[in-house]
Amino acid sequence: MPETVNTTQEQAWNGPEGAHWARHQDRWNAVNEGFDEPLLTAAGIADGHRTLDIGCGAGQTTVLAARRAAPTGRALGLDLSGPMLAEARARAAREGVAGAVFVQGDAQTHPLEAGAFDAAISRYGVMFFADPEAAFRNIARALRPGGRLAFVCPAEPELNDWLVAMTSLRELLPVGDLGTPGRPGMFSLSAPDRIHAVLTAAGLTGIAVDRADAHGNWGADAEDAAAFLLRSGPGQHAMEQVDPAAQDRARHALTDHLRAHETADGTVRLRSASWLVTATMP
Repeated sequence: MPETVNTTQEQAWNGPEGAHWARHQDRWNAVNEGFDEPLLTAAGIADGHRTLDIGCGAGQTTVLAARRAAPTGRALGLDLSGPMLAEARARAAREGVAGAVFVQGDAQTHPLEAGAFDAAISRYGVMFFADPEAAFRNIARALRPGGRLAFVCPAEPELNDWLVAMTSLRELLPVGDLGTPGRPGMFSLSAPDRIHAVLTAAGLTGIAVDRADAHGNWGADAEDAAAFLLRSGPGQHAMEQVDPAAQDRARHALTDHLRAHETADGTVRLRSASWLVTATMP
């Protein structure tokens, strides 16, 4: 395992959390793939470009970036999670995308080659840094002059339907502070002022923070979506803290909450309210 200073995240993404995302990569892509086209377009990836995908997970965005840059370009996916990178490599091989390669490492400390990339992208992979300033300085250094950074991160917690659904269970489960802006975790960059400050400190310019929402597919119906949420990250941890009877009450309550989000075909669509952030290396 490469050297990392982000010990908490390294342990999580190489433990149960990373294993869960690796096993359920198709479901997580169904949740988040509405951001793929806006992200890649914002990054300006074209034929021959070299792209760095930060927190690439199971590799969907890395593969898409490599395809955009084909035949002469490439995309490097960087992530802490060994289980997810194994899935990423299998995806690239299965889809015949030779221009997508994957490296295990911490974006805060990984020795990225200076000026090696035309673009750096991330779909929900930049919120977990122990030291955001160090991470973005390292990423900025890896961009050539004029290179572009584009990433998607969650906006205000209360505008994210999945979080509203989970916090509706506070009287039944110890769901914790899922939506505390500024703290390490999903909502660490939910404030635009914070984003501007971090990227400016990294030496990036032309910073823009624009809203980008997508309604992801969370399940075949309300019951399926509730089960998935309660097996994922904070949901799973909260369920482990209570007895089976309380688990059943929480499952039924969440299913009832999610029925309002069922579409005509029964699938559950939840809004993810996000920021689409762009910046340039001068």
